[in-house]
Amino acid sequence: MSSATPSLPRRPSILTLVSISAAGALSMNIFLPSLPAMARDFGVEYGFMQLSVSAFLGVSAVLQLLCGPISDRYGRRPVVLGSFAIFLLATVGALLARDAAWFMLFRLIQAVATTGFVISRAVVRDIVPAEQAASMIGYVTMGMSLVPMVAPTLGGVLDETLGWRASFVAMGLTGLAVMALCAFDLPETARGGGVPLRRQVATYPVLARSQRFWGYALAATLSAGSFYAYLGGAPFVGQVVLHLSPAEVGYWFAGPSIGYALGNYLSARFSTRIGMNRMILSGALICSVFLVMALAVDLMGGLTPLVFFGSVGLMGLGNGMVLPNANAGMMSVRPELAGTASGLGGAMAVAGGAGLAALAGALLHDESGAAPLLVIMAGSAIASIGFILWVMIRERQVIAGR
Repeated sequence: MSSATPSLPRRPSILTLVSISAAGALSMNIFLPSLPAMARDFGVEYGFMQLSVSAFLGVSAVLQLLCGPISDRYGRRPVVLGSFAIFLLATVGALLARDAAWFMLFRLIQAVATTGFVISRAVVRDIVPAEQAASMIGYVTMGMSLVPMVAPTLGGVLDETLGWRASFVAMGLTGLAVMALCAFDLPETARGGGVPLRRQVATYPVLARSQRFWGYALAATLSAGSFYAYLGGAPFVGQVVLHLSPAEVGYWFAGPSIGYALGNYLSARFSTRIGMNRMILSGALICSVFLVMALAVDLMGGLTPLVFFGSVGLMGLGNGMVLPNANAGMMSVRPELAGTASGLGGAMAVAGGAGLAALAGALLHDESGAAPLLVIMAGSAIASIGFILWVMIRERQVIAGR
């Protein structure tokens, strides 16, 4: 007689987890160098077309808030596959749109692709212990960060050679490929078939009362907010203030992604050894110092593409250290609600980013220069330092018995 032991669920590959997030990153980044051309094509102001960034982020925030609990209840796999199906339909709609209003409607529906940010983190928390989650999230996001590095460059070249719609064709083909990959290599990882929604609602106060959760979530929100503000304002700064072509803006967009990939690598290698809180604090300090330096150079009239995009590249390094660790910290509060915590934290980050991106778009004009954008970015990064210090001080108080 032989005894059979139940086999563990098959894990998805790192490539699959990276691809889920990368598709959302591509949909946010590839068309950014085309924003001024799209505004001219549709006959609208740049501020309206910039809503395809800030409003997209706002819809993404709502979707991330919903998709976490839904994936905790019904599973990660159906949420991912359903999201990509909707994304593909919306991409076709954006390609066929003949006026700015219809384009904007389909563009906002495309935000469903960003649910991959939440689901990939939740899957990581499903399959590895808390102490390994920050490291694995670092590896996943390091791979995903290659997309923002390449996508704007590709988008700028496509815009100059084939027009802005070519970027949306690239989005659709990528979404189709990732959906096929998930169909074959994304098994269900939610434990026990998922947590009932009623039980999730009953345990929400646990997250709401947790200083650790809010400290990590707000540190991540404000650190990521600097980057989202940059997404909303950098195309304008690059082309109007620094007089770069769409393709040149795309090339310079590689800087933040290189920095983010390096920060993710540092998180993956050293978070377990150094600790989540110290990694977050170090990353927030790096973001703040270099953005303040860039602002000072701009106020003295010396801003160049190397100074602007170089400082943002170093901000990317800091974000690569902050975000994997802050996300792991959020999900460690209640591991069985990893999707809910990831979704709530992601929604906060994206909603904050949407607001900052919209503010940057409203404040930037021909006479403003880059100063409004750099003030927003530096202020957000500095505020993130305060929230991780809040977590660290509270943890020391708990250890001391107070």
